[in-house]
Amino acid sequence: MKNEALERKFQKLGLRRSFDFVLHLPLRYEDETVLGTADTAVPGEPLQIEAKVQRAEIAYRPRRQLVVHAEGLVLRFYNFYGSQLKQLQRAATEGLRVRAFGELRGGWFGAEMVHPRYRIVGEGEPLPEALTPIYPATAGLPQRELRERVLRALDSEPLAETLSDELRKRYSLAGFAESVTLLHRARPGNDLEAAWRRMKFDEVLAQQLSMRFAYRERHSRRAPKLPGDGPLLKAFFERLRFKLTRSQSLAAGQVLKDLAAPHPMQRLLQGDVGSGKTVVAAIACLAAVDAGWQAAVMAPTEILSEQHFRKFSEWLAPLGVTIGWLHGKVHKKEKLAAAEAQIVIGTHALIERGVEFKRLGLAVIDEQHRFGVDQRLKLGRKRARVHPHQLMMSATPIPRTLEMTAYGDLDLSSITELPPGRRPVATRLFADAKRGEVLDRIRASCAEGQQAYWVCPVIEESKEGVQTAVATYERLRAELSGLRVGLLHGRLPSDEKAAAMQTFVAGETQLLVCTTVIEVGVDVPNASLMVIESAERFGLAQLHQLRGRIGRGSRESVCILLYGELSDTARQRLKVIFGSNDGFAIAQQDLQIRGPGEFLGERQSGQRVLRYADVFDVDLIRQAREAADAMPDDAARAHVERWYGSKRDLLDA
Repeated sequence: MKNEALERKFQKLGLRRSFDFVLHLPLRYEDETVLGTADTAVPGEPLQIEAKVQRAEIAYRPRRQLVVHAEGLVLRFYNFYGSQLKQLQRAATEGLRVRAFGELRGGWFGAEMVHPRYRIVGEGEPLPEALTPIYPATAGLPQRELRERVLRALDSEPLAETLSDELRKRYSLAGFAESVTLLHRARPGNDLEAAWRRMKFDEVLAQQLSMRFAYRERHSRRAPKLPGDGPLLKAFFERLRFKLTRSQSLAAGQVLKDLAAPHPMQRLLQGDVGSGKTVVAAIACLAAVDAGWQAAVMAPTEILSEQHFRKFSEWLAPLGVTIGWLHGKVHKKEKLAAAEAQIVIGTHALIERGVEFKRLGLAVIDEQHRFGVDQRLKLGRKRARVHPHQLMMSATPIPRTLEMTAYGDLDLSSITELPPGRRPVATRLFADAKRGEVLDRIRASCAEGQQAYWVCPVIEESKEGVQTAVATYERLRAELSGLRVGLLHGRLPSDEKAAAMQTFVAGETQLLVCTTVIEVGVDVPNASLMVIESAERFGLAQLHQLRGRIGRGSRESVCILLYGELSDTARQRLKVIFGSNDGFAIAQQDLQIRGPGEFLGERQSGQRVLRYADVFDVDLIRQAREAADAMPDDAARAHVERWYGSKRDLLDA
């Protein structure tokens, strides 16, 4: 493999510096220190066999393949190079032996291996003393190349301690050099537990320290002071037709205190679906406008950004605040005009080239987990000299263990209660066979003047047996011929999406067939029934978000989960969503089912927060946090450089 192609493969794995290879630890090991025989082979388990090569040839039936005959062993290769054939033929001529590692199975000529890893050796050549490490890799990157680079780095890089003797003793930690060397060069019978514990501890410690340095760095930057006592805010509170809940008031107070400081706020506002995060964001935006600065609100979908635009216009336009809406279809002149508004609301269009803010003082990022690190950084860098404050919002509550790790650099506000009048949504489970009963419930609900959603997992046909939005729309129009049925999905042009949503909001559509495009931001109080088709295909957070689109009026609301064949995981998810309306409890269950990588989405721009340590290992995380408090600054920086030297940009996210 050419050097350039090889380097691209390494970079794809995050291996940029030499020391990155030292910290690229094995997934597992294969034992090539012993030789086995056909008699000792265990079905399904690999072993190593050595035999004298007798001949090598190309066979054409049943397909073209390289067949190697050795004493008591046949090797088959369906993908091979001409050089392999010559190598093995030369081995047969010179009386050499083949040492092959793989799974053994029965064949026409006795024991055989298909595509084994192999080496040509002379008789009596010594076996390796160490186990063969198998590393995380990417397509087209041979383990041999990866292994060579890792061991070269291990032998050339300094493996100095970053922890004091006192810290190592306090937490009973093995030495760094001995641990990392043992993991890369493990021998049969070695106990690796202490070595793995040291590496996991170091990883969590580096992550904790990096968060603290990022926090400290942000507090050294200059941000505009936005005191929360201006005339617009006072007028807003006087005109507000509802009273904030206790936790809304607390969250708003925390945000306003941050905004008044001369350094940039970096706060995550989390709250369950419908808990009232938007009004807190509006309060923050008004503080910016009161102080003569602009605020930008970025949402992941046009539907949500339009919802924010309408809500902000309803609340703030009567106060004389100018509000602009930027989305994908806006022309250049309109973009320039919208970007001059006091509050600018939009999708990722806000971070496109050509959109410049004159005095951006606050950036609000809604459903922040849907944006990658780069996108959030771009919005924050729209003014380089003065750093805008950032308020990130999420309707997916963050479990405690992730608060301590992935979100440890953020200040956190939580809205833990729903506004008065919000009734919990009842959840019902229906098997596909009872679809007729579900249709009857829709007819009855719409006859009483209510509206309903029918949510499908996909837009068009992709997998057999999955009902699509387009096909379901046509089917339901026929089955519910007396009802006005609408269709909404992400591939519709913007104006058609807006029209479909508007007719539903106005009550002209009784049943809206849609995809998860309605997952966030849609607020139709008259919609009291939701059917989620193929519910087993949705994640827990998605199901909870969708369910939160109803229950916004005075009527009791019902969410029907229509399911097909259930896997064990799908059954577990449906059991959780059926039994709870608590977003925080559901988030914890979701984390346990899906794992932190999937749960976090792009928090680390595709990188796992922790590669080796377990986010559920609360004791280890607690110890690493304590150690972070005790480390002197120079040692802490050396430790972070060791683990994150090539990933510095992520610390700003």
